[in-house]
Amino acid sequence: MSDNHRVTTGRKVAYGSGSIAFGVNSNGFDYFFLIFYSQVMGVSAYLVSLALMISLIVDALSDPLIGYLSDNTRSRWGRRHPFMYAAALPAAIAYYFIWNPPASLEGDALFPYIVTIAILVRTLVTVYEIPSSSLVAEMSDNYDERTSMLSYRFFFGWTGGTLMGAFTTIFLLVPTDTISNGMFNVDGYGKFGAVAASVIFLAIIISSVGTHKMIPDLKPPPPQRKLSLGLIYREVFETLASRSFAALFLAALFGAVASGVATTLSFYLSTFFWGFSSEQIGLISLSVVISAVLAFLFAPIISRRLGKKRGAILVGLLAFTVAPTPILLRLLGLMPANSDPMLFPLVLSITVIDVALIIVYQTLSSSMIADLVEEAEIKTKRRNEGVFFASVAFIRKVTQGIGAAVAGVLLTISQFPVGAMPDQVPESVLSSFGWLYVPVIFSLWMIMIASLSLYSVDREKHEQNLATLRAED
Repeated sequence: MSDNHRVTTGRKVAYGSGSIAFGVNSNGFDYFFLIFYSQVMGVSAYLVSLALMISLIVDALSDPLIGYLSDNTRSRWGRRHPFMYAAALPAAIAYYFIWNPPASLEGDALFPYIVTIAILVRTLVTVYEIPSSSLVAEMSDNYDERTSMLSYRFFFGWTGGTLMGAFTTIFLLVPTDTISNGMFNVDGYGKFGAVAASVIFLAIIISSVGTHKMIPDLKPPPPQRKLSLGLIYREVFETLASRSFAALFLAALFGAVASGVATTLSFYLSTFFWGFSSEQIGLISLSVVISAVLAFLFAPIISRRLGKKRGAILVGLLAFTVAPTPILLRLLGLMPANSDPMLFPLVLSITVIDVALIIVYQTLSSSMIADLVEEAEIKTKRRNEGVFFASVAFIRKVTQGIGAAVAGVLLTISQFPVGAMPDQVPESVLSSFGWLYVPVIFSLWMIMIASLSLYSVDREKHEQNLATLRAED
C-alpha cells in the first residue's frame, strides 16, 4: 500500500477524540437516566423505560436521513463538517436540561418532559456523530488502518464516558447529612448535567476543528441532483442490500437489545445486587480506562493476525460468556458475600478484563462496517459512508430502546420496589431478578455472535474490491 493509505497519529487523535461527546452522552443515558428518574425523581420504572425506548426510536428514524444528507452535502467545508459544527452548542444545552428538570414537576408528571428532552438530545448528538464517525472510511481504505483508527475512536469514547461517570459518582453523587447513599443526591445530578454539557461541547468543537484541515483530502460529494424523500430511501435500501450487511444488521440488532438491558441495569446490579457504595461504583467505572487502553493496544493486533470477522467472533464468545458469570456464580452461592472484602476486587478484576474484550469486539465489528463501503460502491457507483454508519446506528438505537424496555420488564416481573434504598430490597427479589437477567442477556449475546458468520468481506475480498475500483477510475 502506498503512504497515502496511512493516517498520521495526530489525525487519528483528532478523529478519535470526537467520540468523547458520544461517550459522555451515552454514559448518562445508559447508566444514570433510569435510576435518576425512577429511584430519585419517583417516576415509574416502566414509564422511564418507555421514554428511553420512544426517544431511541424517534432518533433512529432520522439516522439514515442524516447519513444520506451528509453523503450528498456540497459546501466549502465538505460533506461532514457543516453538520458537526452545527450540532455542538444545541446538543450541549439540551443535555444540561436532562439532569435539571423543572422543579414544578414530580413523579409520573415528568414523563412528557423526559420524552421530549431525550428525543431532542439524542437527535442533536446524532447530527454530529454520524458524519463524524463516517470519516474513517474516507481517511483510509487500508484494511488494518481502519481498525487502528477505530481503536482510537473507541478508546476516546469509552475513556471519556468512563471518566465522566467516575467523576460523577466519586465527586458529585456523594452522601450528605440527609442522604446516606450518594446515588440519590438530586443536586449532584444537576451538577453532572452542567459539567457533562461543557465536555460535550468542547469535544465536538475540538474534533471538528482538528479534522478541518483534512477536508480537501476527503471524498468529494456526487454530482448535484434533485433529491426527493422517495429517492433518498430507495437509494439507502439499494446501498444496504447485501449478505454482509445483513450479518451486521442481525448482530447489531441482538447486540443492541442485550446492551440496552445490560447498561440500563448496570447501576441496579452494582447498587442493589452487589451492595457497592457510590465510591466503589465510581472505581469500577474508572477501571474501564484500563480496559480501553488494553483494547486500544490489542484490537489492531487481532485485526492483523486473525482478521476482523474471526477475531470478532472469538473475542465476542469469550467476552460475552465472562460478563454474566459472576451473577450466575452468586445465584449458585459460589461468590463471596457482599460483606466479604474479597468481593469488590474480584468483581473489579473481572470487569477490567471483560470490558477490554467487549471494546475489542466493538472496534472490529465497526471496522467491518467501513469495509462494506467499497463493495457497495462497486454495485451502486456511489460512496455512502454515512448511510452505512447511520444504518447500523439506526438498528442499535431502535433495538437498544427495546433493551431498555426489557430492563423495565425484568424489574417489574421481579417486583423490584420503586424508590427503595439498597437495604429495603428483599433477597428473594434480588434472586428473582438475577435468574431473569442471566439467561436473557446470555442468549441475546450468543445470537449476536452467531449472526456474524454471514459476513463475507475478509482481507482478500477487500483488496479485490479496491482493485476493481481502481480499474474503473
